[in-house]
Amino acid sequence: MTDNNMNTSTDSLTWSAAHRPLNRRDVQTLTLSALGGALEFYDFVVYVFFAAVIGTLFFPPGLPDWLKLLQTFGIFAAGYLARPLGGIIIAHYGDKLGRKRMFTLSIFLMALPTLFMGLLPTYATLGVFAPVLLLILRVMQGAAIGGEVPGAWVFVSEHVPHNRTGLAVGSLTAGLTFGILLGALIATFINTHYSKEEVVSFAWRIPFILGGLFGLFAVYLRRFLEETPIFKELHQRKALSEGLPVAATVRNHLAGTLQAMLLTWVLSAAIVVVILFTPTWLQKVQGIAPALSLQANSLATLCLTLGCVVFGACADKFGGRLTLAIGSIGLLISSYNFYFSQPVAPGTLMLNYAITGFFVGVVGVVPYLMVRSFPAALRFSGVSFAYNVAYAIFGGLTPVAISAWLVYDKQAPAHYVAALCVLGVVLALAPQPKRH
Repeated sequence: MTDNNMNTSTDSLTWSAAHRPLNRRDVQTLTLSALGGALEFYDFVVYVFFAAVIGTLFFPPGLPDWLKLLQTFGIFAAGYLARPLGGIIIAHYGDKLGRKRMFTLSIFLMALPTLFMGLLPTYATLGVFAPVLLLILRVMQGAAIGGEVPGAWVFVSEHVPHNRTGLAVGSLTAGLTFGILLGALIATFINTHYSKEEVVSFAWRIPFILGGLFGLFAVYLRRFLEETPIFKELHQRKALSEGLPVAATVRNHLAGTLQAMLLTWVLSAAIVVVILFTPTWLQKVQGIAPALSLQANSLATLCLTLGCVVFGACADKFGGRLTLAIGSIGLLISSYNFYFSQPVAPGTLMLNYAITGFFVGVVGVVPYLMVRSFPAALRFSGVSFAYNVAYAIFGGLTPVAISAWLVYDKQAPAHYVAALCVLGVVLALAPQPKRH
């Protein structure tokens, strides 16, 4: 279960100096990258926390509530469908023109639509154009997030020493997951400090406007980042990919691409089911009060953020494959204990959910393995294609599949997560695809 070393003939442009400690510049790069990632993920998910209000304001008042909500989530899903296209285009130019340019562009493309969402006139003012504009802005957000996540992983992994890659991508992933927690906390604050009428009237706009302004500030901060040493060396050697990087990725690195897509399935299942879907399961299936389920979810998300850093650091010390195997087994055991112990006392619910959330942090190992699956000249395109296509498929279909499965088995989330944990162990044991 040892990780393949970098192919030094292709990447003698290895990650910085292989075994030097992190320096001040590395810490600044990680901090600014994680902060920008948190803000961008916040911008992407805050929509779902105000879905009911958006459905009321942006669709005809005569529609049934269920249809409004369905259309609202349909627009939310459009963001997922736009991820592969946006990710492939941004990654293409990331491999051609530089990581930093696209890394900055992706957060700009997220911040602007988020700000405009907060200022967008509703159906009462614009009629049918209101939901159409909302859809366009959501597609822009999806395209941006498709470039941000793989771009961020590649950017930080190419800045830090080779023996700190796990810590780098784990910290970056922690920043992304913290964005989810930030969205939940701000949504809770808005709904606590404003009446229902005030939320519908104006307060729902506050999180979007804040997200857009903070996102534009993050664009400014990314001006202080430097291009990655690996891309600079590729450019100097005139070793950049010719033609379409994504075509070369699929043609020459199919095995690595497929394995990266399966790793993304593990990642998406852990986050979508345990973090995003489970609060609804606790409320609808187990009859747990919404306030308690959301509090427990916030604690689990915080532990997930911590877990990403811990598992990323463990990948540097013990290897990504061993860490993935142990983390997957830990998630399998803790998640089964969490789901099958319901209903329990509030304290036990919080503790079990927190432990499960921590083991979801094993997803911090996924980018560690993915960035090693592709040579430097194709790395951005390879990671982006595998991640975004797989996430669009599995991230989009997982909630639908589990909802249908729940009709026959109330423990469907537990079994689904367990099956993907087994897949995680299998991927950890499988040989690393060779890079040419």
